[in-house]
Amino acid sequence: MSCTVPAAPAPPALKDLPKVADDLKTQLEGFKPSNLKNADTQEKVVLPSAEDVAQERTHNALMDGVENFQTSKLKRTDTKEKIVLPNAQDVAAEKTEKALIEGIERFDTSKLKHTLTQEKNPLPDKEAVQLEKTHQTLLNGVEHFDKSTMKHTETEEKVVLPDKEVIEQEKGQKNLISGIENFDNSKLKHAETLEKNPLPTKEIIDQEKSA
Repeated sequence: MSCTVPAAPAPPALKDLPKVADDLKTQLEGFKPSNLKNADTQEKVVLPSAEDVAQERTHNALMDGVENFQTSKLKRTDTKEKIVLPNAQDVAAEKTEKALIEGIERFDTSKLKHTLTQEKNPLPDKEAVQLEKTHQTLLNGVEHFDKSTMKHTETEEKVVLPDKEVIEQEKGQKNLISGIENFDNSKLKHAETLEKNPLPTKEIIDQEKSA
């Protein structure tokens, strides 16, 4: 049995090769390696700071503690579930809510009576009509007022002097303010404050118990 060997692909033609720009081709052909400059490569090793070393140690210690933890040191514990019973108020509120919900769910709609809705558009009475007419008359009088019927008047400014009672009140107020501002604290006497805490009476205790 013979095996056919596939022929090698033909090389691309010169016209199919990618074209290089003339200026770039000229630069590549005229390039001289002697124009290159010698450069030394410096490798820098940055040492970790004290904080980085401390964090690394803490992390390693934590990982070692987790990986090498001995489960045999664990102690068995029993979980206690505590059920808090509701108080009397909660029970009463729960009963009221259940009774309300049952009343809504079991409500018999057949007990409802048919009603007819009547739309009423009451006419205004005599007083309302008279008020509306008066309001319209007043508006018309303001809107169509004839300014030519107005007469020129001169305004006299009068300065009313305060009477004797007002002056005495003003003096008394000033004396009061002056006495407060110029009060001598050294004239005050020391006083002791007694705090009284009266005990509740029997009636108050009985009312508190019955509440």
